[in-house]
Amino acid sequence: MKKILLALFATAMLSAGIFAAETSPKTVIHVITAKWKPNTTPAQIDEVLAAAAAMPAQYAGITRVWTRPIKMQIPEGYDHIIVMEFASEAALKDYVDSAAQKKFYEVYIPIRETSRTSDITN
Repeated sequence: MKKILLALFATAMLSAGIFAAETSPKTVIHVITAKWKPNTTPAQIDEVLAAAAAMPAQYAGITRVWTRPIKMQIPEGYDHIIVMEFASEAALKDYVDSAAQKKFYEVYIPIRETSRTSDITN
């Protein structure tokens, strides 16, 4: 009976450890809050969002991208939020000045009036 209880306890502890690892990812969430220039068209914004959505195929360090905000509590005048998930802090660091970032900036920078970014990890 002791062996069974010990095995159950060990299984529970192992499961708790796995659960903790899954709820504390080491990826980096990169949040871009953008304010578009006054004459920006919806088509230009769509082009930026499509370019952002294509990032995981262009840069292996980006695992996911979100472009459709549901609720925004952002400063007045800011129009959109883009979120990119990077595989690690190193992947985010290596993204700076990469070909993928430069390609994204080709459509993003011309219509961006200003932006704020935040990077979050565990």
